[in-house]
Amino acid sequence: AAILSVTLLTKTAELRYQRDVNRMVYNDNLGVLNEVKAKLGMTGDSLRALLNETAAEATNQPYIVVSMADHRLWYKQGKEIMFEAAVATGSGKELVGGANGQWRFETPRGRLTVKGKDEDPAWVPPDWHYVEQAHKKGLGIVHLDPGEGIPTGDGILTTQNGEVVKRYNNGSTVSLGGGVEGKEIVVNGNIVVPPYGTTARRYMGVLGTRRLELGDGYGIHGTDHPETIGQSVSHGCVRMRNEDIERLYPMVAIGTPVYIY
Repeated sequence: AAILSVTLLTKTAELRYQRDVNRMVYNDNLGVLNEVKAKLGMTGDSLRALLNETAAEATNQPYIVVSMADHRLWYKQGKEIMFEAAVATGSGKELVGGANGQWRFETPRGRLTVKGKDEDPAWVPPDWHYVEQAHKKGLGIVHLDPGEGIPTGDGILTTQNGEVVKRYNNGSTVSLGGGVEGKEIVVNGNIVVPPYGTTARRYMGVLGTRRLELGDGYGIHGTDHPETIGQSVSHGCVRMRNEDIERLYPMVAIGTPVYIY
């Protein structure tokens, strides 16, 4: 049986509760969980509703649990842990882009589902990526619309056959290729936001070698920055080392429940 030690009169108790709830789920000890919840008086807690709805399901089929407090992922069936690994999760930071929008980089809590699987996935950056890069470099933002052009002095930046290209005044055209993180296109002191569907808006390698899609832009995927694992640094996705996601990937079927606390 799981043993849980809590201090009921301090904020530490609530934090410890959030850390240990998933351990109780692993041990299928819902009696202990209900006792702790009752003692802490956590009425209206979304996690309680989640577990009431899904605990039975989780014990009968493989499922994934991610602890943001522990920066750890478990893949489990019944009482058996099939796989576990360290992860990175959302930073919780906020990015304000003025007219360009406002974003908070949090990993969603609750029950999600594996909706798709990708090998060697491409990352298609949302607008916030370009806003973030512009903030870091002290640059402005300009959007390149399909078929339109941005003057560059010696020509124009435009789109052609799914590529962002530079068309020089002498008539020659050069493709600017695929996107590279940290090396975005800059024109006249502005970072250019390429149109969706162009190769300039596809970044290879950023998501590592495998991705489990969770919907709404979130996923469990590899990384090209393994040194970040074990930290709260992502923009909301759950990052794993490439060697870990490559081991987990073939085990997980589409439709697998994912519980994030």
